[in-house]
Amino acid sequence: WDPQVAALKDRYRCVRFTLPGFDRAQPARAYRLDEVVDRIRRIVETACPGERVTLLVHDWGCFFGYQFATRHPALVKRVIGVDIGDAGSRRNLAALSLTAKLKVVGYQVWLAAAWAVGGALGDAMARWMAAQFRAPAPAAEIGARMGYPYAVQWFKVKGGFPPLRAFEPAVPMLYFYGERKPFQFQSQAWLDKLGARPHSRVVPLPTGHWVMVQRPQVFNDTVRAWLAKTDEEVA
Repeated sequence: WDPQVAALKDRYRCVRFTLPGFDRAQPARAYRLDEVVDRIRRIVETACPGERVTLLVHDWGCFFGYQFATRHPALVKRVIGVDIGDAGSRRNLAALSLTAKLKVVGYQVWLAAAWAVGGALGDAMARWMAAQFRAPAPAAEIGARMGYPYAVQWFKVKGGFPPLRAFEPAVPMLYFYGERKPFQFQSQAWLDKLGARPHSRVVPLPTGHWVMVQRPQVFNDTVRAWLAKTDEEVA
């Protein structure tokens, strides 16, 4: 998020934090959805007391951030989501080919297994998969610990995730997604519905999964323009 902070900090206060379970300085462990959402709530209330925040989220940050926005609507003013929409919904799954579905299951179960194996071997497994998807982070910053949400999802660690509905934002939302991927994490119906909402916008870009890394200038300019516009239009 460094380029985004640099592009926004002259006008907005940017607060970043590491999701629970992803911090390499802490013991590796899995977290329940409630624990992660509560951690986000405490950070928001501590960093921005009495204010509503704009969430800027990507990948698992979308999953946890969307649940935070759903459970604590009084704390969220806007949402900027990146490349994860109604992933896993019936509409999204129906649009995927059998090959795409197998690829999704394959990489997710692999990362869940890497978390379960742990140690140097688990880290090597996670880094190998990250390389297959051309993840932009340095290999040394990638580890098996980051796969715990997949272990919760597929192996039911910590009781698994509860049944969840696709995210339907109650606030203005800006959504980016990469067009150049073997499969999509949102359905067209979800995009159409979001795009029709007041003050919301859908932006496809010719990138892979890491939209903000692969097209930082366009991404940042679009975010700034949308924030400025909704600053004026949304109380």
